[in-house]
Amino acid sequence: MKIYTRTGDEGTTALFGGVRVSKDHSRVKAYGTVDELNATVGQAVTVVEDEELLERLERIQHDLFALGAILATATADESRSRPKGLPELPVGRIEEMEGWIDDATEELPPLRAFVLPGGSPGAAALHLARTVCRRAERAVVQLATREEVDENIVVYLNRLSDLLFTWARLSNHRSGTPDVEWRKD
Repeated sequence: MKIYTRTGDEGTTALFGGVRVSKDHSRVKAYGTVDELNATVGQAVTVVEDEELLERLERIQHDLFALGAILATATADESRSRPKGLPELPVGRIEEMEGWIDDATEELPPLRAFVLPGGSPGAAALHLARTVCRRAERAVVQLATREEVDENIVVYLNRLSDLLFTWARLSNHRSGTPDVEWRKD
């Protein structure tokens, strides 16, 4: 199979199910930003040293691939059925992420100031992934103003950004690197 197809040379792309749209369509922006998020999580995996976080980050990458596939699917109507092979939205992970956040928060010192992105290489990578996650969330919210989007995708991304922030702090804490607190001076 060739990587290049030439079908997008005029600025369009096919959604899952075959509908073609402009590459600047809000749906393409949403799933493209989720793909970018997945890549930044993958980059974080290369520098995070905590085995527990690495295993969980890999699960999240699989979830993000599913989210991207769902977002890359044209909104179903009565004339079309769900495309074959479309993964299910991993809604159960939302509650699991909340548990991971709660567990990490118990281990961390109380948050008393705003934290700047940085510290250990793993924490810095997780902070970067968090910011891309927020951008993906905004892109999905924008898409939802125009087309039908499962509300659990926004919930998933919102919870994931909280988790990535918490894990950035946890990565610093476990490596003995202090968080960088914002100073107002």
